[in-house]
Amino acid sequence: MSSQGKVFWAVAGYMACSATLLIGNKLAVHMLPAPSFILWAQLAGTVVAVKLAHFGGAISHMDALEWPKAKAFFPVALIFVATIFSNMKSLEYANVETFMIFRFSTPLCVSVCDYLFLGRHLPTTRSWLSLFGLLVGAAGYALTDASFVVKGYAFCGLWYFIFCLDQVYLKHVTSTVKMESNWGRVFYSNLLASLPLMFMCLAEKDVILSASSDALLVVGGTVLLGAAMSYYAWMARSLVSATFFTILGNICKVVSIGINVTIWDKHATPFGIACLLFCLGAAYFYKQAPLRNQPPELPLSK
Repeated sequence: MSSQGKVFWAVAGYMACSATLLIGNKLAVHMLPAPSFILWAQLAGTVVAVKLAHFGGAISHMDALEWPKAKAFFPVALIFVATIFSNMKSLEYANVETFMIFRFSTPLCVSVCDYLFLGRHLPTTRSWLSLFGLLVGAAGYALTDASFVVKGYAFCGLWYFIFCLDQVYLKHVTSTVKMESNWGRVFYSNLLASLPLMFMCLAEKDVILSASSDALLVVGGTVLLGAAMSYYAWMARSLVSATFFTILGNICKVVSIGINVTIWDKHATPFGIACLLFCLGAAYFYKQAPLRNQPPELPLSK
């Protein structure tokens, strides 16, 4: 497969899994109101699924658990948990619309980090306009919501810093840590992140013990979707810049909002929907900044 074909495959797979997992998580939380357990099940279930697939021969190349690799991926787990915590605290004090504006401004910061730390050129004028267009579209959508309020800046600022660190460090890991396969990245990141989240499930034990078989079946489905999303996310991170992946995440957010206002929360105004479409149009015109030097071969042998 050509390099462009790999990028398309990774991006399409990530977006498809993201949109589908949104629906799955909505249904899972409705049937089993234990979000920490559902997230932990997705992480731990992905680890088990990857190991079983490897033992069964479906995955031919798989990284063994080694201390040097675990040490490199340990910050990934910490950043992941910190992102979840700051996300929850942000939404506790600021509504979704306020948080959305913060989220859609992250590519502006990450593009500078791409230049400072990851060897990329700064975006072209067209790409800068595209990034600002994303922010303007998100702000336009947020301001149309009657419940829009401005508060919770401290936790939003904390989340902003951690999220940008996440985008930059994970790209750094894909470029510097030699792995036998992309499934190795999936295995390490999900295993290490699942350990601290396991303790968060203790507060939900009563709900978990009373879960129906149908609810557990739905959670099992989200585990499979989570495993696929993790694979495509790491694959995409290895093939595109940190800024491009951040924009991709924002576009997935736009698609998620579109699904939400279409199926569940039908409160969006025509102007709000136009703002979402404007975000998609702005993202279309973004062009990934090239590396300043000839890119080295990615540390992925298979």
